[in-house]
Amino acid sequence: MAGDGPAALPVQLVEQPRLQKLKEMFISKYGSAPKFYARAPGRVNLIGEHIDYCGYAVLPMAIEQDILIAAEPVQTQVVQLANTNSSYLDFSTSVNNIQINKTKPQWHNYFLCGLKGIQEHFGLNNPTGMNCLLDGTIPPSSGLSSSSALVCCAGLVTLRANGKTLSKVELAEICTKSERYIGTEGGGMDQSISFLAEEGTAKLIEFNPLRATDVRLPSGAAFVIANSCVEMNKAATSHYNIRVMECRLATKLLSKSKGLDWKKMLRLHDVQTKLGVSLEEMLTIVEEVLHPEPYSTEEICKCLGISLEELHSQILSQNIQDVSTFKLYQRAKHVYSEAARVLEFQKICSKAPANALQLLGELMNQSHISCREMYECSCPELDRLVDICLQFGAIGSRLTGAGWGGCTVSMVPTDKLSMFLKNVKKSYYQTDGQRLAGENNSLFATKPGRGALVFVEA
Repeated sequence: MAGDGPAALPVQLVEQPRLQKLKEMFISKYGSAPKFYARAPGRVNLIGEHIDYCGYAVLPMAIEQDILIAAEPVQTQVVQLANTNSSYLDFSTSVNNIQINKTKPQWHNYFLCGLKGIQEHFGLNNPTGMNCLLDGTIPPSSGLSSSSALVCCAGLVTLRANGKTLSKVELAEICTKSERYIGTEGGGMDQSISFLAEEGTAKLIEFNPLRATDVRLPSGAAFVIANSCVEMNKAATSHYNIRVMECRLATKLLSKSKGLDWKKMLRLHDVQTKLGVSLEEMLTIVEEVLHPEPYSTEEICKCLGISLEELHSQILSQNIQDVSTFKLYQRAKHVYSEAARVLEFQKICSKAPANALQLLGELMNQSHISCREMYECSCPELDRLVDICLQFGAIGSRLTGAGWGGCTVSMVPTDKLSMFLKNVKKSYYQTDGQRLAGENNSLFATKPGRGALVFVEA
């Protein structure tokens, strides 16, 4: 039940080699044993890219790769963080004075986001200190949500260490808000699927209010993740937040042209709701109102009847004050068409027609073209990887996650899977020494996994 909190499962560590190893490392690091373990999975978004922060539903599933944290509440008011991967440095800080440095998206800052979110939600004046050891299997900056999984896992650890409880939906909403402490203006998909996922099913995740509906994926096909090996860190680059802002500006211009109270409108979804029209009609309105040429800040001010000073202080966020042109037509077109593709994808999965795989594949391919042409969030390596996947038998293939690097997701008929993996490996990974080094974690078939939970030693 989504109304409940994440499950706490008793486990025999002898049957869980990864937990056993984490426990041993924890003891050698801190001199005592962890009291509990929390895990939060990464995710792959099957369709619905860059539309969660516009208010539209998305269609992800959790993957097996996760963030696992061994934790022990302690008497001192200090949180000590260590990572099994020695390239991530140890960190410690007072739990009463959480400082999150936006200029450097280091791993511990994501932990602090989750920690701070829970502290602030409960108004904890006397939060408990913690010793934590983290083990992650999600490749970083790969578009599989390693950072959000870390925020969610840290939130779950802090919740349990302080003896509090929350539902999965509440946890997802708090972790979505708290990731903004690091400067990422995300929409909530990653945190929602991390908590609300269930084994064996993808989820349609809708926002305001947050809810998740099972989507049964068709049999006869596997979903394969392939990492382009180009890293993209959302908090470190401005691409992502510029897109968020372009969508907000498009919302304002569309609202103003239709006589709506544009100052109150924040998301493209709000415009559709207020006008009471279909997504197809919204696409027509975009054609009528917005022009394909980029908008200058001056033109935006003129359209809205505001000064440059007002634009900077009231609408544009801090980190993109120096951007001078915005592509509003292209961004709005992508969002409304992608939102329609998500609903179509869900409909095909529930009706399961004989040609379901073909239809779903076409939607995935259209999504990638829109991400590449209209949203401009692809890159040459991702485009090449998508082409290779389609060439070797994928029915549909697209970038997944924010883009500009990271991974593709492809739908591959089960009977072609082993040949597909072999050929993609040869064509994309073995032509490049650097990619070859990481190929084992870079190309894998995945099934819908379960959401975040707590383990306690039985």
